[in-house]
Amino acid sequence: MSTTNSHQSPSPMKPVICVVGARPNFMKMAPILRALKAHEPPWPMLLVHTGQHYDKDMSDRLFEDLQLPRPDINLEVGSASHAVQTAEVMRRFEPILDAHVPACVVVVGDVNSTLACSLVAVKKGIPVAHVEAGLRSYDRAMPEEINRILTDQMADRLYTTERTAQENLRLEGIAADRVCFVGNVMIDSLLHSRQHARSPADTVSAGGGDASLVAAPEGYGLVTLHRPSNVDEPETLRFLLEVLAQVAQKLPLIFALHPRTRANIERFGLGHLLDATRVALLPPQGYLEMLGLMGNARMVLTDSGGIQEETTALGVPCLTLRENTERPITIEQGTNTLVGRDAQAIMRGVDDILGGHGKQGRVPEFWDGRSAERIVADLWQWVQRRQIPADN
Repeated sequence: MSTTNSHQSPSPMKPVICVVGARPNFMKMAPILRALKAHEPPWPMLLVHTGQHYDKDMSDRLFEDLQLPRPDINLEVGSASHAVQTAEVMRRFEPILDAHVPACVVVVGDVNSTLACSLVAVKKGIPVAHVEAGLRSYDRAMPEEINRILTDQMADRLYTTERTAQENLRLEGIAADRVCFVGNVMIDSLLHSRQHARSPADTVSAGGGDASLVAAPEGYGLVTLHRPSNVDEPETLRFLLEVLAQVAQKLPLIFALHPRTRANIERFGLGHLLDATRVALLPPQGYLEMLGLMGNARMVLTDSGGIQEETTALGVPCLTLRENTERPITIEQGTNTLVGRDAQAIMRGVDDILGGHGKQGRVPEFWDGRSAERIVADLWQWVQRRQIPADN
């Protein structure tokens, strides 16, 4: 898609400040940065990493895997409580806006950095564009839900991944002319990177697991768990690990352990529950490793929102171990089934998939690898209409 040739800026453009903070943001921002770089006429940009995701090795791998440019600025906020982390991002982000006076700030997803940077920008009269707007789980116990709701209320331009998101926004009093349906930038990254996905056998072997598990005749299942509601309470985590041990009797499992999950398994003394030859426990994986593991899995069991979308795009059956989801399109049109923390529902879902009755689904509208192009084309026109001069 050609962005535009007809509306030339009358003067040099102020930069776009693009904000990333945690792992999911990287996958969403990478295609937007590529689209901005390809834009004609040129539009300067500044990539700000808040440092909310503070594992340097994992961040470095993600930037390499996604072909992301190194951040122009790293705020190096690190880990803290939600309140302290949000406040610290705000404190460190404000001088960046004062120094660069951007045309707009682009935020993605629903992490603390998204909310914090949006609040600073809007207080200073700088337009905010929110990518992945309008998603709702209707579970306010999730910190991400609060971040989503508040960011959408503040944002000047809201880009949605699915048409139902616009109805969510309408019900919250957000005018339709602030909203633009563009599709899913996560899928832009997936389609761009899929040809570079790592071999599952190599990934498991490098992680210290038994690589023969990925070659089992029945296939293998991929597991990820990280949400506090699933891993922070010993009884809930014990229950889920016991169910996964039952699943492993039917299908070998590759379990990519989030640091939080690994720490809690050790803290609660639950490691013995996965002491099985049909479970490979891996450290956190890079993006290309996860793409390879997902794309070749018989099924995925997860509590991740992004993985629900990625499995839908890949056509891989997904069982979501949550009571709700902010991505209902993955259920209505995709390969996702919500099974909660119900042992019978989980095992029934596994049996259905192994019996050849798993959801086939289809790829939703505009999940075509061109969402970032649509965002940048619209954002350019929108900023031009606002007629923000470069010397204010």
